[in-house]
Amino acid sequence: MEQPTEVKDDKARKQAMEAWGMRIDRGRVQFAIVLVAVSLTACGTDAEAEGPAPAEGQALGRVINVETSTLEPGDFTEVIRLTGTVEANRDVTVAAEESGVVRALLVEKGTAVREGQPILKIDDRLLASQVEEARARADLASETWTRRKRLWEEDGIGTELAYLEARFASEQAVANLALLQERLDRTTVTAPVEGVLDDRFVEVGTMVSPGTPVARILDLDPVKVTAGVPERYATDVRPGTRATVTFDVLGGSEREGAISYVGAAVNPDNRTFPVEFTLPNPGRTIKPEMVAQVSVVRRELENVIVVPQEALIRVEDGFVVFVIVTRDGQDVAEARPVQTGPSQRNRVVVTEGLEGGERLVVVGQQTVAAEDVVRVVVEP
Repeated sequence: MEQPTEVKDDKARKQAMEAWGMRIDRGRVQFAIVLVAVSLTACGTDAEAEGPAPAEGQALGRVINVETSTLEPGDFTEVIRLTGTVEANRDVTVAAEESGVVRALLVEKGTAVREGQPILKIDDRLLASQVEEARARADLASETWTRRKRLWEEDGIGTELAYLEARFASEQAVANLALLQERLDRTTVTAPVEGVLDDRFVEVGTMVSPGTPVARILDLDPVKVTAGVPERYATDVRPGTRATVTFDVLGGSEREGAISYVGAAVNPDNRTFPVEFTLPNPGRTIKPEMVAQVSVVRRELENVIVVPQEALIRVEDGFVVFVIVTRDGQDVAEARPVQTGPSQRNRVVVTEGLEGGERLVVVGQQTVAAEDVVRVVVEP
């Protein structure tokens, strides 16, 4: 027989109540476990807080890794860096000295020429005829003068005026011949200097007159380098000052020379004064208008302390550096005020505050503080 519905409901209600009680008991147990764990953690923290304090100067146990460099006195050269331009030792524009048509080009562009070498020929037929005529006139005048002179001096024949006229006519004819001969010679244009025929401005058939440019000759051995020096260095640069020139287009090769010329006036546009010096150029590899990096020696110092620029820390009243000292068997960073002198690129002269043999912090100086314990990881 089936049980009544009321009995079934009572059993289900009892089972649900028993299950709910079991869940409550498990939750209480878990809560108690959490409370015990929290209590134990608090006790451990209090124990650590009551532990021994760090020693003085250890910055709560912080140790900074740094790199150092041992200071050694040495030489320091301060230079003035300039940008210069190459110029030919002599840059000559050759011009025609006579009128006429160019009949022949005797030298090709890019060819080396010697002084006095013919480079082109101007039509000389008209002048050649005039020279022949003048030579005949000179011969006649000379013969007339010779006879007049013998008759007047030996035989007393003629007049003194005729004697003088013959003499001066002969001299005039000779001078006229010499003039025309010189003009005839100048129809052949020659190189005034030794160098390279860099350019030619005329071709065969060109009509030229006195003063017409016909060619350009460059003397490239040696070459000149010119640069502008800022006026604040006026007392440091003088003739004989050493300089080094670097050409980036030639692989960075360096050439040394001495300043041969220092300008007397300052350019008002850029506030610089010109300097110039010469460099040997046997292979003609250095060409005019090349850009050169010029280093002019300003001063040279001996037995000085030089440090990297990044080792300096700027403070309110100047600069400090960090050096490593040993205290109680530990390496400690010590802040040292310094006085600086001239600088060059990434190197600075320290005039006061450092001595040779000290260990200078060169890496890690931005994170270290005075009296920090440090660990030297690299020391050249």
